[in-house]
Amino acid sequence: MERSTTPFGTPRLLGIYLNDHLAGATGGVELLRRAARAQRGRSRGPQLAELAEEVASDRAALQQIMADLGIPVQRAKTALGWLAEKAGRLKLNGHLLSRSPLSDVLDLEMMRLGVEGKTSCWRSLRAIADTDSRLDTARLDGLLQRAGRQAEVLEALRTAAAVETFGSPRD
Repeated sequence: MERSTTPFGTPRLLGIYLNDHLAGATGGVELLRRAARAQRGRSRGPQLAELAEEVASDRAALQQIMADLGIPVQRAKTALGWLAEKAGRLKLNGHLLSRSPLSDVLDLEMMRLGVEGKTSCWRSLRAIADTDSRLDTARLDGLLQRAGRQAEVLEALRTAAAVETFGSPRD
């Protein structure tokens, strides 16, 4: 099978892959911002607001990486990421018209999964950075480090929300 490339010499599949991650990042930023607003005035609020800004910055970094690689942004796919986050709000969580405590747990789990996906993207880019001078290895190392910290913060928040929502585990 012939390998298809963009006009800039970047494999077409990398463009699809990065646009998929950009769509996910778009949904992730929206989810984090919504969660931060929902937690305003509570202990998780400031951490979620900070994470939302970091993930927005990570999304911008991905857009810059795509530009550096000559990969065009597929706006329709990005819009689908935004729409998917909105549709994700329509889940059966035990409350019809108000936010359920279960929403906190599920949202934090989704955010955690999103950071794991983003980490995989940064790792993939880091792996090819050794053979592609358009990729900044130091920048990717920094993004990987930040994603690791984000995963730790989200896991602590998720665990606390689970205990708060479901109660302490019984022996």
